[in-house]
Amino acid sequence: MKKMFLAMAASACGICASPATEPDAIPEPGKILVAYYSWSGNTRSAAEAIHREVGGTLFEIKPVKAYPKDFAACVRQAREECGSGFRPELAGRVENMAEYRLIFVGSPNWCGTIAPPVASFLNAYEFKGKTIIPFVTHGTGGLQNCERDMRRMCPDAAFKKTGAFSGDSVRRSNAAVGDWASKIIAGY
Repeated sequence: MKKMFLAMAASACGICASPATEPDAIPEPGKILVAYYSWSGNTRSAAEAIHREVGGTLFEIKPVKAYPKDFAACVRQAREECGSGFRPELAGRVENMAEYRLIFVGSPNWCGTIAPPVASFLNAYEFKGKTIIPFVTHGTGGLQNCERDMRRMCPDAAFKKTGAFSGDSVRRSNAAVGDWASKIIAGY
């Protein structure tokens, strides 16, 4: 699948007038960013499956101060932060963000929205002229307000169909995550 994508990207470059004037042109594989925050490892697993399928750059969103390892303590902190709109300081930045046009953004569903580190990431960059493809891992909550909240934080970005993956099955169904990513890229 990756070879087919590379061939499609190469042929698209031959027929496009200019990447700067053609926002729907398929980006070069190196110009795809897969950014994610993961507390339990489920969103990381989904991000790695997407990265294996589409290539590009894999970037882990990390807060300076890690969340508690204890589940109950993490849930308490997440509720407080999500309810107050808290945005934690992040430990790293994406170098050359301007070069990326297609950005997969992954988050666990925390309290019906994206995790605060993902909100910090989205607030840290300009997404005008970029396409965001959200993906969310969840227990039983599905998407809830995750996609809506990402769209509100990035009003100048284009969005593609959000992927929602059950946290318990993400690690067992990496093929399904990869298939989703492949279909999204094919339609880009």
